[in-house]
Amino acid sequence: MLNVEIYITLKKTVSDPQGLTIKHALESLGYQNLQEVRVGKLVTITLNSEDKKKAKQKINEMCRKLLANLIIEDYSFRIKEV
Repeated sequence: MLNVEIYITLKKTVSDPQGLTIKHALESLGYQNLQEVRVGKLVTITLNSEDKKKAKQKINEMCRKLLANLIIEDYSFRIKEV
C-alpha cells in the first residue's frame, strides 16, 4: 500500500484573500514580521498498489482531472510506502 499526500496551492500570481485575512489576524495578535501567508489544501489518499511509477501517473491524472484547478492552482505530492 502507498500513502499519498497531495498539496494544492494557489499559483504565486493568484491573489490569496484567505491568506491575507489570516496574515492580518496573526498581526493583530502580535505576530509581526510576516512576509506572506498563503493557504492551500492537503488531500491524503491510500492506494492499494506497490508500483510507485504507476501511482505517480494515477495521482497526476487525478490532480489534472479533479483535485486541482490548473488555471489557478499548482500541486505537488509525496508518496510513502506503508
